[in-house]
Amino acid sequence: MEKLIQEYKENPDLLYKNWFLNYKERLKAFGTIKRGVKIVVKDVKDETFPNDFKGSSLEDVISCISEQKQIFQGASHPFYWKPKMRIPDIYENQENKKYFGQFLENCLNTSKEEKLLGEIMKLDERKIKGLGPAVANILYFLHPTVFPPFNTAIVKGFNILFDAKIKLGSWSQYLKMREVIIEKNVEYKKYFSTDLGDLGGFLFEIGVNNILAGQENSLSDKDWEKINKGLKKRNKNAENESEEKHLHQEMQHYLLTIGNALGYDVIAASNDRSRSYKGDSFSSISLEKFPKIEIEKDILRTIELIDIIWFKKDTNNIACAFEVETSTSINSGIGRMLDLSITLPSDKSTLYIVIPDKRKAEAIGKLNMPRNKRGSIEIKYILTSILRKECGSLCKYGDSHHIMEKIAGNNSW
Repeated sequence: MEKLIQEYKENPDLLYKNWFLNYKERLKAFGTIKRGVKIVVKDVKDETFPNDFKGSSLEDVISCISEQKQIFQGASHPFYWKPKMRIPDIYENQENKKYFGQFLENCLNTSKEEKLLGEIMKLDERKIKGLGPAVANILYFLHPTVFPPFNTAIVKGFNILFDAKIKLGSWSQYLKMREVIIEKNVEYKKYFSTDLGDLGGFLFEIGVNNILAGQENSLSDKDWEKINKGLKKRNKNAENESEEKHLHQEMQHYLLTIGNALGYDVIAASNDRSRSYKGDSFSSISLEKFPKIEIEKDILRTIELIDIIWFKKDTNNIACAFEVETSTSINSGIGRMLDLSITLPSDKSTLYIVIPDKRKAEAIGKLNMPRNKRGSIEIKYILTSILRKECGSLCKYGDSHHIMEKIAGNNSW
């Protein structure tokens, strides 16, 4: 293996020296592609993204990728609109288009591996035609230390080097290959960069027969068992992360919906306003910007991160606020609420923590801590199961934020 790597590193005609080490041009492409992806997301949101690949902002992104030496040649082919096959199904199916835009935005907004893997799993579950691992080439330019590039030659090189049988067109196969690539990248870290394009280029050169490799590096059944076990664990973590995120967005959506129905101006946290739930974007039912509040800047920045706030109509007076804590620290949510209490009148029914049922005991314990109490301010909790069940009734029969007391618990429960 080391001999093959040295051949790859030393040959001036191969990708390592004529592409990977060309930092000026290569890194310039990363910035261009990232900006291009942001334009794709905006076009989808503004409903100006066309019903064809040609002339779209996506074509600009893929064209820039394709220009990155021969390793990315052909990257555009999977994205061309093929009407007879309805592939890719993002040009005429508006729901799929919106989901693809949301997928790209979510991948732009995080660098956490588990969250990114969760986004892939959700995309795969949608079974949108044409959105298989070809999308990984976009992800590589957004997160080069998390995703390796992907094409026929790379897969071929991988199969030759490790005597494997990875197939094209499947996210599960791509993720299995990725697992091995990451493991080998660590094993041979003195040769390879943390940027997976380095090892990806090595596999590409093997796949196009520029480096002749045998099967002396083949993986044993025990190796594959270990790899599959690791992949299963990663997928489970990603699945849990995805479920928690989905629950978080679901609860935020209910709270925005209820607040609107009760006649309040509502807003989501500053880092969540681009999100959506079942195609209903938060921005379409929220205030465009946070109302001006005369308060210290540091405290204001903290308050703007509260998941949902209800304002009295056409004012900057806060009527109600909610922190949704599906998995993150309950203490941090309570802390933001206490910061917010500085701006509120003495009203014991305005602050809530929304939690999954399984966190009820934990929440009560946190709410009872002396450091989490401030004067007459009381923070209550709402269980996610109850909010989900009662959302429709609250919208129909409520006349003010005090209706939320009906479904809330407190630290004496």
